[in-house]
Amino acid sequence: MRVSILTRLATLALFLVLAVPPAAEAARIETNAREAILLDYDTGQVLYQKNADDPMPPASMTKIMTVFLAFERLADGRLKMDDEIPISEKAWRKGGSKMFVEIGSRVSVHDILHGIIVQSGNDAAIALAEAIAGTEEAFAELMTEEAAAIGIENATFRNATGWPDPEHRMTARGLAILAAETIRRFPEHYKIYAEETFTYNEIKQGNRNPLLYKGMGADGLKTGHTENAGYGLTASAKRGDRRLVMVVNGLDSVSQRASESERLIEWGFREFDNYKLLERGEAIDQAAVWLGDQPTVPLVTEDELFLTLPRAARKEMRVTVEYEGPIPAPIVKGQVLARMRIAAPDMEDRVVPLLAGEDVGKLGPLGRITSAVGHLIWGPSTGD
Repeated sequence: MRVSILTRLATLALFLVLAVPPAAEAARIETNAREAILLDYDTGQVLYQKNADDPMPPASMTKIMTVFLAFERLADGRLKMDDEIPISEKAWRKGGSKMFVEIGSRVSVHDILHGIIVQSGNDAAIALAEAIAGTEEAFAELMTEEAAAIGIENATFRNATGWPDPEHRMTARGLAILAAETIRRFPEHYKIYAEETFTYNEIKQGNRNPLLYKGMGADGLKTGHTENAGYGLTASAKRGDRRLVMVVNGLDSVSQRASESERLIEWGFREFDNYKLLERGEAIDQAAVWLGDQPTVPLVTEDELFLTLPRAARKEMRVTVEYEGPIPAPIVKGQVLARMRIAAPDMEDRVVPLLAGEDVGKLGPLGRITSAVGHLIWGPSTGD
């Protein structure tokens, strides 16, 4: 294993410190939430987590997945906003939060989605589930399958509403992934989550998301509450080019949910920032090549590299490149050859795959003999 300290990136980290007034030591934070996670939307960096992988009752935050399946069908044409959905007796009778649809009526997808997102209507969620899958039970199976498909672990859905069920479980991390995927894949439809009120059947109801009314850049997503789950919120807020995604659950009251959510998001914006470290395709190191028509191959990143760091920890960032070398030729451009590890205090290590920046051919027979003899006499080239 060859480990190369990247002087260039270490210098860049130092430059970031010198270019900005020194920050105080990053303030640590705790929360009364039973489960919580806060992450940066663009980099995926987790800024804070507490029991984030424990399966929990998501309550009405479940409806983010219910809506996600509808957004998918709107995107591929299987649903249209002006399609009408029949209201069954089961949907009409369901207790809890309601949109107040009438049994036997037909309601547009547009209104149903607003009834779920803004009003948290259990009746609307069941009506949508039945329209898509025939029964709520069949729809719940689709929800579980979709969660696995987008990389959410330990999610099992038994209904479309979040109604208490001992087998209906999701993690805070899973909800954060789902929220981020909703924002990424359905930006036009996601805007519904920011609407503060919706009126249906002459009944006006306000969005239960407390952060929408605080002028802090919040634009989604969904609250939840049952006796077993406690008070929860999956939220997102954007300021300038940065967006944070947060999930809290297991809080004691509406007021605590509002205050803890606001405090976590404010902390995330205040204590962290995003830094661009590399351009797409930029060579950051040279890896030694074995029996190639050139002695080294440039190592590059596939995409631009942004990193979320505590402002106070920038100067302590450490970057290394790791690979098994020398790397035998032939090498194909784009081939994964190495990985870059970025470490900073109080942060999980970020590992980025590094690719071959160009093709490297294999030496001919005479060249291989000459190179092998040189290797025996002088040892391998380091590529430094």
